[in-house]
Amino acid sequence: MKLDRARLSEMLQDSLPTDGSLFVVDLTVSDAIRPKVTVTLDGEQGVGIDECAQISRRLARRVDEEYGEDASYTLEVTSPGADQPLRDARQYTRHVGRSLSLKLTDGTEKTGTLEAVEAEGIQLAEVVKEKSKKKTLPAALVPFASIQEAKVVISFK
Repeated sequence: MKLDRARLSEMLQDSLPTDGSLFVVDLTVSDAIRPKVTVTLDGEQGVGIDECAQISRRLARRVDEEYGEDASYTLEVTSPGADQPLRDARQYTRHVGRSLSLKLTDGTEKTGTLEAVEAEGIQLAEVVKEKSKKKTLPAALVPFASIQEAKVVISFK
């Protein structure tokens, strides 16, 4: 059986709450004999296990209606892990004040504090090393278009 990713995406959008509190970060469908559908959700306030379970039940019901109850697949609805890169601009908002590690499309890397999120990018107060001392530069705009990968730096201090 082959699941149509575009159709799954439509069904997933219909399964989300109408208040816009959750959004899809990623949807993958494996090509295995028994396909595995992996949905990654996030929200401006994060996403809890109860919300993941609710979306999973809604999506499974829609998939069963579309492909029949005998359809064999595995469905996993999850939140992004702490070590996962930020993929959607809406994910940045709840990380304001945290340290981010950026890989930019020009090949450079930056680390600094996320000061603010704007429509076209983020304000990052970059931390640079000068003679074994760390110096924080004033916040500067980093456009979303120039961010190849962004990860939250996890600190255990």
